[in-house]
Amino acid sequence: MADEFDPANDDLELDDDIEDSAEPVTVAARAAIEWDNGGPAIGQDLSGAELIAAFVRRLPNSPGVYRMFDTANEVLYVGKARSLKKRVGNYTRLGGHTNRIARMIRATAHMEFVTTRTETEALLLEANLIKHLRPRFNVLLRDDKSFPYILIPADHEAPAILKHRGGRARKGNYFGPFASAGAVGRTVNALQRAFLLRTCTDNVYQTRTRPCLLYQIKRCSGPCTGEISISDYAGLVGEAKDFLSGRSMQVKQSMAAAMQEASHELDFERAAIYRDRLASLSHIQSHQGINPQGVEEADVFAIHQEGGLTCIQVFFFRTGQNWGNRAYFPRADSSLEPGEVLSAFLAQFYDDKPPAPLILLPIEVEDQALLAEALSARANRRVQLAVPARGAKRDLVEHAASNAREALGRRLAETSSQARLLAGTRETFGLAYVPRRIEVYDNSHTMGTNAVGAMIVAGAQGFAKSQYRKFNIRSTDITPGDDFGMMREVMTRRFTRMLKEHGSAGPVPPVVDDEAAEPDMPAWPDLVLIDGGKGQVSAVRQILAELGIEDKVTTIGIAKGVDRDAGRERFIVQGREEFSLPPRDPVLYFVQRLRDEAHRFAIGTHRARRAKEFTSNPLDEISGIGPSRKRALLHHFGTAKAVAGAGLSDLRKVEGISEATARLIYDHFNGA
Repeated sequence: MADEFDPANDDLELDDDIEDSAEPVTVAARAAIEWDNGGPAIGQDLSGAELIAAFVRRLPNSPGVYRMFDTANEVLYVGKARSLKKRVGNYTRLGGHTNRIARMIRATAHMEFVTTRTETEALLLEANLIKHLRPRFNVLLRDDKSFPYILIPADHEAPAILKHRGGRARKGNYFGPFASAGAVGRTVNALQRAFLLRTCTDNVYQTRTRPCLLYQIKRCSGPCTGEISISDYAGLVGEAKDFLSGRSMQVKQSMAAAMQEASHELDFERAAIYRDRLASLSHIQSHQGINPQGVEEADVFAIHQEGGLTCIQVFFFRTGQNWGNRAYFPRADSSLEPGEVLSAFLAQFYDDKPPAPLILLPIEVEDQALLAEALSARANRRVQLAVPARGAKRDLVEHAASNAREALGRRLAETSSQARLLAGTRETFGLAYVPRRIEVYDNSHTMGTNAVGAMIVAGAQGFAKSQYRKFNIRSTDITPGDDFGMMREVMTRRFTRMLKEHGSAGPVPPVVDDEAAEPDMPAWPDLVLIDGGKGQVSAVRQILAELGIEDKVTTIGIAKGVDRDAGRERFIVQGREEFSLPPRDPVLYFVQRLRDEAHRFAIGTHRARRAKEFTSNPLDEISGIGPSRKRALLHHFGTAKAVAGAGLSDLRKVEGISEATARLIYDHFNGA
């Protein structure tokens, strides 16, 4: 049954999602559709084409975005239209649809609409909604982990050059994207040599009393100790920004001129510095992987379809350099043409990242001119989409295409192997269906300290690292080293949150007769593996019973074998006696690999937490002690330990430490 659409109570809550669009959708625009007489009324039992036809009668001819829902109020599809009335009206035709569209129409039980002022605005909103709602009949960008960037902050007198990933909360200049953290690291190292910018943290900068090793090996100009003036350092920062912004030739010409000037003035030491910096810039631009001749800034795309899967390869070129590439495997119906898939992919891909001025494509895509207009509006500069026919640019596209073919070939082989292993897992452990999401849990600690829990996820595409989770053990009631207690806390937090966020308990079995129903990994696990014996498994099942989901989540324990040897593991499955698998069983190797990955992730998380604790400064815990006062205290006493042992009279002698602050520090370390 379809509810009556009420614009005043529209629950879309898009304000945060579309605030970056060139022309934000206003509340007035969203409420432009009136449903006084013509829409489906409450109580009408309509669905499919009949329901859509009832909506079409009152739709305007203006641009907008529509959403189609099923009986469970799950979003089936999000689409845009130059004219909502004409576009949605196409769904009322009885024939001429692909199987995918026909299934979608039959499943439609409700629709909602948003009008926009322009078609460009509709395109941006559509891409945003698809990423947010993830409808199962749309082309979906599945691997959308954030790209790393280079950051030069704007909130410091001597900004560092830093690696950055995630939200842009800090003011500054962001350069990228880079395809990998390794590409960022290599570029930052080279830029250090070329521009002598610091890479230390602001806390380290403020507490230095003499130049560090990077200054000695000529990879930093030493602004922390006044080896270079702030104004001269700002000049180096400006050169680095110009270089990363695409003005590399101007920077090199300016540097070459300065070298010649120093040489004419017989200042050979200064000339040698410019010579070495020029050599570093040349080194950056010579290591390309492929030669982007005539291409300063561009994103290069290629697409390849085979075996019902799609691979899109993207290369990033900035400042004449190859900043790496990444392969994507979007979820797309096999009936869609490459141009349709690539168009939908591009709109989502650039939803949260800046496009290059030039985007090179292998083929013409759907709505290419509209997409260029939308990207230009979002970037506040001209963005060109081009399909090169010959020359160096065409070579780049063909190189990306060969990478797409190779990446898809590897994915097809991996998927086939993974499918066989998952099918074997079902048979070995007597599961109701082939698991789509397997979660594996493990704990790590050192003598009970810095205890962490870890969860890794695997499915049809292998390890889903974007869905890994870590749990810092918080409970003070757990005895240090109590693995059972730690596992109880981890599972309680994990599945309490699952119930809160996803409501219904347990995974939904796959729908076999619907191609579009099962490509995505579900939120609930089909199988939970516990690295432990009967004790850990009992603790987990007790938690699941308390939450009322013990019959919904299948749990299996992996106990260490005789002498803790790999290959002799014992499996604890509810309703069965403990058993082992043959030494060369592929499922045994598969489960071992899952367990080892969970162990690796848990140990890595634990070590990171332990290292952070080792490097923390006790002065950071005192409210009101900022970088300046901390620096003054360390200059006066030498170490934080000496500060902790100082008396009130000694603390008062430190420059910038008042009577009240001295009392605060003293009380903190002496338990007052």
